[in-house]
Amino acid sequence: MEYIYLDNAATTKVDPRVKKVVEDFLSECYGNPSSLHKMGRDSAHAVDEARVKIAALIGAKEDEIIFTSGGTESDNLAIKGILEKNEGKHIITTTIEHPAIYNTCKYLEKHGYEVTYLPVDEFGMVDPTDFENEIKEDTVLASVIYASNEIGTIEPVKELAAIAHDHDVLFHTDAVQAVGKMDIDVHKIGIDMLSLSGHKIHAPKGVGALYVSNDVKLAPILHGGGHERGIRSGTENVPGIIGLGKACELLRTEMAGDISHMKGLRDRLISNITENIDKVKLNGHPTKRLPNNANFSFDAVEGESFVLHLDGKGIAASTGSACSSTELKPSRTLMATGCGEVEAHSSVRLTLCKFNTVEEIDKTLEIIPEIVNNLRMMSPLWEE
Repeated sequence: MEYIYLDNAATTKVDPRVKKVVEDFLSECYGNPSSLHKMGRDSAHAVDEARVKIAALIGAKEDEIIFTSGGTESDNLAIKGILEKNEGKHIITTTIEHPAIYNTCKYLEKHGYEVTYLPVDEFGMVDPTDFENEIKEDTVLASVIYASNEIGTIEPVKELAAIAHDHDVLFHTDAVQAVGKMDIDVHKIGIDMLSLSGHKIHAPKGVGALYVSNDVKLAPILHGGGHERGIRSGTENVPGIIGLGKACELLRTEMAGDISHMKGLRDRLISNITENIDKVKLNGHPTKRLPNNANFSFDAVEGESFVLHLDGKGIAASTGSACSSTELKPSRTLMATGCGEVEAHSSVRLTLCKFNTVEEIDKTLEIIPEIVNNLRMMSPLWEE
């Protein structure tokens, strides 16, 4: 069997149909969209068409889409761009945000801003009452992740956005993991800004977008030629943008089937692992979770070792531990849900996509118990 890829929360395979349109714009329609000649106009038209497709997927207007290099830039633009335009010095976020939000807020704390990091419950869920209680007179922005990249928990974004607006606070969400995995309508939900990334939805790496409501005034964080209506300077990544647009176009017609397919595979993983392996815990909310996310902690099993053993068997997965060359840190998200360090280090994340098959999941389910048993036999922490 070919290599089984179950790390789709990290990145996804480019859809062959997306790849084709990207290649066409790399080799045939390579004009600069700012140029006046025909090739430039053709590129500009293609960028505008992609903007329409992305807006349609999330219920936005086409002039509310700003192209970026990906989720990290979108998050930074949303937070820093709002603060540049407002006098308030207080931001509300959560303890389980992606580093693009969390580390940006830590940076801002060093520059005179106050940040409240909301706690979560054992399932990684934010309490709306806690959220409202933390709003102050100078709160200018709240940023709450739509769905956790690690444990898959889906946050009550609509309720949180409504509370924010009741207090004249702007609301941003990092929806990098949620887009393409659930229906999102930014106007109906009441979101002011939303970040998305191409490589999580079968488009190329290095391209993303920020939805910014027309009611929101945003300052640029990059200065140059005034591209993207002066909000994001820099010559547009036309092939990437076209690929992102195509991926969003495909999602509009295929997402319901994709979600059903991924949910079936996810539930197959969860039920088999929790029923057939002792002392295993499902991390994240049991029902309010992304259709493609299964995150487990296995007693007395070190997550990195597990992932490496899976890789040796031809299966790609990831762990909740963030590894660097000098230290191994437990997952901040799992620690926020009440896990101890040992339990946090024992996590393994399996994330799916539309290209995964039942046969791949069944093969994975054959291999996982063997790896768990072998690692537990070597662990001084294991007690049968």
